[in-house]
Amino acid sequence: MDPSVTIFGDWGTSRLRLYLRQGKSVLDRRDGPGIGALTASPRDTFLSLVGDWREAGPSRALLCGMVGSRNGWVEAPYAPCPAGAADIRERLLHLDADGLPVAIVPGLSCVNALGGPDVMRGEETQILGALAMNPDLAKGRRLLALPGTHTKWVVVEDGAITSFLTAPVGEIFALLREHSILARAAPGDGAESPDQVSAGFARGVARIAEKGPAVLPHLIFETRSRQLLDGLSKDEAMGFLSGLLIGGDTASTSSWFGNLGQVSLIGAPALSALYAQAIAAHGGSSVAVDGDAAVLAGLTTLSSTKNSGVHVLA
Repeated sequence: MDPSVTIFGDWGTSRLRLYLRQGKSVLDRRDGPGIGALTASPRDTFLSLVGDWREAGPSRALLCGMVGSRNGWVEAPYAPCPAGAADIRERLLHLDADGLPVAIVPGLSCVNALGGPDVMRGEETQILGALAMNPDLAKGRRLLALPGTHTKWVVVEDGAITSFLTAPVGEIFALLREHSILARAAPGDGAESPDQVSAGFARGVARIAEKGPAVLPHLIFETRSRQLLDGLSKDEAMGFLSGLLIGGDTASTSSWFGNLGQVSLIGAPALSALYAQAIAAHGGSSVAVDGDAAVLAGLTTLSSTKNSGVHVLA
């Protein structure tokens, strides 16, 4: 085995991204099915995807995300907040896969700003990566957001993740778009119009800023009534719905965490840009952090001591 060669993986519910690295250089990248789309066991799926990479002599693999969930390869128990890199590293779950050492990153748990339990898997690695990419984020109290299916708002204090709050914004949008009557009041009009979607989004964000997130359920129905009475196109209506949900999430967060200030947005550029628009509408500013780069930086941070953690047989 070559100690300079490692395999990193970000294994979520919908997709798997694997990286073969030598030092800090990516030699190859490979995509695979997410934990929710497997036709074989996680172990067999992983070994089939990295089979030819074994010729490079990787010394270990480090995987984050839903691979450590109850539905994944092996459940890696959540680390409680507050947690920094050292705390998470100490809870890495180690196993053997046909002679290749594999470590799985645990998720985090906390009591959130509403006094309820909350959990994350995968985002903790992106957060550690963002801190490594910008050490200033590890100084003082910072607010980060990770937009997605289950958007996370995260408080980091002096480099430790102290609490976070989850909103299933992306999931709610998909459910309403695909399985509710809200999108059926106007016929589809061919290819999606980005300009109409953008205009609808801005209108939805402005509506939340005007009326506040407490009336979000009532504003959501305007997605239908504005199509019926105002001639809103389907594209603009879906943009409006997205603006309401993202705007409502952002407005609620500002009431829970106080003045938003500058928010670090970690994730896909297009979705982060929508959140940046909503944050600006509520008096904050934001800076974008590429999600893929943050994952690699976070896994690099966690791989610095390969023997820490808990060993299991799997």
